Amino acid sequence: MGQRGFTLLEIIVATAILAILMALTIGGWRSVQESRSRTDEQAARLAELETTMTFFTRDLMALVNRDVRDEYGGLKPAIQGGAGSTLPLELSRAGWRNPAGRARSTLQRVAYEVKDEVLVRHAWRVLDRAQDSVADEMKLLKGVRSLKIRFYHPGRRWVEDWPPPAQGTGLPPAALPLAVELTIELEDLGTIGRIFRVPG
Repeated sequence: MGQRGFTLLEIIVATAILAILMALTIGGWRSVQESRSRTDEQAARLAELETTMTFFTRDLMALVNRDVRDEYGGLKPAIQGGAGSTLPLELSRAGWRNPAGRARSTLQRVAYEVKDEVLVRHAWRVLDRAQDSVADEMKLLKGVRSLKIRFYHPGRRWVEDWPPPAQGTGLPPAALPLAVELTIELEDLGTIGRIFRVPG
């Protein structure tokens, strides 16, 4: 009995089936890779946001009532910020770690601002600054459209600026707010708000 080979038509059909299977496999693989890439990007973005919130939490939970001197000798309150301030939030905090045991304070002055749609944390190495004092900058969060801060006054009212103006608020003077509200508008995640309780 003689051996029978494949006909041209059978080879063409088999090749077409193989090509379709390969196209489906490659398409599925690309889809999985794109999905994984998007998932990784979202995970990295959420981690970036969580890191930012951790810094805010640690700084505000360590807030201390310590006024400082700026570069020009002017007095700056322990915490200040809001719409009327140069920086949205600036404060004095305790707990600045000193693993090297250097001769310096464990208090630190930090501030937050948005520069070119990036949320930046400033940290000064001294509390009372000289004209040559420069802050260390840390870029925390990209794609930030706006950063808004409000303060909860002991008079049980939210105020836009801290310290609140001496006149027109109907509130007694206070050294520290009871809480700070943070609202960040992100280009991809929309508006995110968080309220941080201030110790004391």
